[in-house]
Amino acid sequence: MADAVERPDGPDVEQDSVVLDAKGLRALAHPVRVQLVGLLRKYGPSTATRLAERLGVNSGTASYHLRQLGAAGFVEEDTERGNARERWWRSVHRTTWFNDPELVEREPEAALAYQQSVAAIYTLRAQQTLNELQTMPRAWRNTFDMSDWALRLTPEEAAALYRELAEVIARYRRDAPEAAASAPEGAERVAVITQILPELDAPAASSLPSGPQEEEGSATS
Repeated sequence: MADAVERPDGPDVEQDSVVLDAKGLRALAHPVRVQLVGLLRKYGPSTATRLAERLGVNSGTASYHLRQLGAAGFVEEDTERGNARERWWRSVHRTTWFNDPELVEREPEAALAYQQSVAAIYTLRAQQTLNELQTMPRAWRNTFDMSDWALRLTPEEAAALYRELAEVIARYRRDAPEAAASAPEGAERVAVITQILPELDAPAASSLPSGPQEEEGSATS
């Protein structure tokens, strides 16, 4: 439900994106708020009641967190849809960017809570797709992929890898609720989730036994 935690050292930050500062990071340091922002970006404006139904929480909880997000500038009331009995909310931004090492140092607990919430949502997305995979049209089933490759890189090489991946993704059509009508026939929303995970506990080459070794790796699609 949440958009990817994007990094401003890749392609240029879009005009309708938000770069997290300390206030924004603290506001998003709650899994329900991260999911609410993601739902509004994915499906468009909605009410607290409808959002609560999607998340499996009560409407009072959703309303509270929407107000907190509104105070932090992530969502706003959609006055064209709302009325005296029903408040509609919409996302102010399209994507979120977070890659400030100094901010992580200043707000370690908030940064960890936010990143853990995003990671949990990514896991939920994958599980939901798996649950629906057998009922998808074959053409879409054939595009499904879950792969991993083990690389041994320097920090500079890992950063370069991220930039190259981001440049490839940026060449493709971005999704937003209002863009669906103008997309080509047959186009559906596709989530591309990138993860570069340093594994510093892996043994160095000097500590490996000598002799032929069987390479470990996996790619599942």
